[in-house]
Amino acid sequence: MFDAIVIGSGMSGGMAAKELCERGLKTLVIERGRKLEHGASYTDGLQPWELPNAGSIPEEELARDYPIQRQCYAVNSATQQYWVKDSQHPYDTPADKPFSWIRGYHLGGRSIMWGRQTYRLSEMDLTANARDGHGIDWPIRYADLAPWYDKVESFIGVSGENEGLPQLPDGQFLPAMPMTDGEKLFKAAVERQFAGRRVIMGRCAHLTQAQPQHTELGRAPCQYRSLCERGCSYGAYHSSLSSSLPAAERTGNLTIVTDAIAHSIVTDPATGKATGVRVIDQHTRAATTYQAKVVFLCASTIGTAQILLHSASAAHPRGLANGSDQVGRNLMDHVYGPAVQAIMDGPETYHRGRRPNGIYIPRYRNLDGQTEPYLRGYGFQGRVMRQGWRGVAAAKPAVGAELKDQVRHPGPWVVGLAGFGEMLPNPDNRVTLHPTKTDQWGLPQLVIDCHHGDNDRELGRRMLEDAKAMVLAAGGRIVREIGRLNPPGLGIHEMGTARMGHDPRTSVLNRFNQAHEVPNLFITDGAAMASSGCQNPSLTYMAMSARAAHHAVEFLKAGAI
Repeated sequence: MFDAIVIGSGMSGGMAAKELCERGLKTLVIERGRKLEHGASYTDGLQPWELPNAGSIPEEELARDYPIQRQCYAVNSATQQYWVKDSQHPYDTPADKPFSWIRGYHLGGRSIMWGRQTYRLSEMDLTANARDGHGIDWPIRYADLAPWYDKVESFIGVSGENEGLPQLPDGQFLPAMPMTDGEKLFKAAVERQFAGRRVIMGRCAHLTQAQPQHTELGRAPCQYRSLCERGCSYGAYHSSLSSSLPAAERTGNLTIVTDAIAHSIVTDPATGKATGVRVIDQHTRAATTYQAKVVFLCASTIGTAQILLHSASAAHPRGLANGSDQVGRNLMDHVYGPAVQAIMDGPETYHRGRRPNGIYIPRYRNLDGQTEPYLRGYGFQGRVMRQGWRGVAAAKPAVGAELKDQVRHPGPWVVGLAGFGEMLPNPDNRVTLHPTKTDQWGLPQLVIDCHHGDNDRELGRRMLEDAKAMVLAAGGRIVREIGRLNPPGLGIHEMGTARMGHDPRTSVLNRFNQAHEVPNLFITDGAAMASSGCQNPSLTYMAMSARAAHHAVEFLKAGAI
């Protein structure tokens, strides 16, 4: 019998486990994937010539086993171990509604491979649904999350600068990574020619100056190798394996079980409370039930919906905590795909290292009321860097002395911008259980039915227009533009399937991330999101996890759950 069970060991589960353990709860973390060891399991020490197939995965293997995962930029032979084989983990989608579910099953989850961009939601984001009537009102406001953002940022380490922008609240930052000279020129041109637009350094979960709370966990500053998706043996970026799970472990209150696939959450019909979690061993298929006083469900947005739906019972015929019929609905991802690449004139200067971060252009549309013919808004991520020796060598074939001379000199400045827009919540975008198909463990396969709406498509069109205008204003010569939207899912920011809200009739969770119908069940991953904003969401998941863990412990002490 444990005090708490946390399902999932990634961004949310790791933070929930840390907070629960530090508050004295004997906590079990259940991970469906295999065990990874921080450092020992990573491939960041491999040299290019040590990588299988020079970093590539053979085409026939990609086509057979990774037709969906291959769409992610970070999939290669050095990271192959972290991504699921689509051939072994199928799901269904309507023929005309592709959804790219990018995932990995292992201890630490996608916190090993994430892009590390770390931004707060603003008051504007948390009131958007109430203002325009799409979705339901969030039951929390920025003031509810702000102290938890502070706490999480200080713990994980976020580099960045305070900018005083209400749409992108400031935080507890380590020194920002420096812009290149090309980025400084781009910033000056954009801010001079477009009123209200700001080009800032990206805020990322990398240690630029390790603080005592980081070094005591064995973490060290970023080495600017930009091999992050392989795992970082220095612990320079935040992951569950480098920081939150070690912090939980040092309390003596943590137990971890890997290769344990959550089958369902068990409830007591008499009290309505969750009593534990039933799991299936990934290898033996043996079933085990673990008991606890409180359950945190952090299995990722889609995985969380699957577990809730499969936890149906006589008391919960549509799935656990699903009296509202909202479990699985309102699936969102960021509007993603439109991008521009251009060559830009710049100074004959160099930049050193491979900075694992870029520039960010915070949202600037619809900030002061509805001023555009579409709802919500978008921001941009990008960078301006000189083309390195690989690009130079590929651009002009040569051999011998001529080749050596070419690669001694960097190429031109290259600017790239990619947009991230806010996708509106839509109850018809949903996850359900297939009525007949099952996976290799006997669990129902998922059906993911999700598509972009008219507003999402208009955001995408306007994103491309704005990206082109900014690049041209900086003197860029466009060499590539992408106007199409990627399938939902490929932004890898899926959220919304068990949303928070005021009313149990229209939402799954209350203001504490506590299930309306199951008082000792908390959900703190992306499933809880009532809207998406346009910022990368992982920091918000972690802040909600820390906040909910605090309240769960207080409720336990008070005998309220």
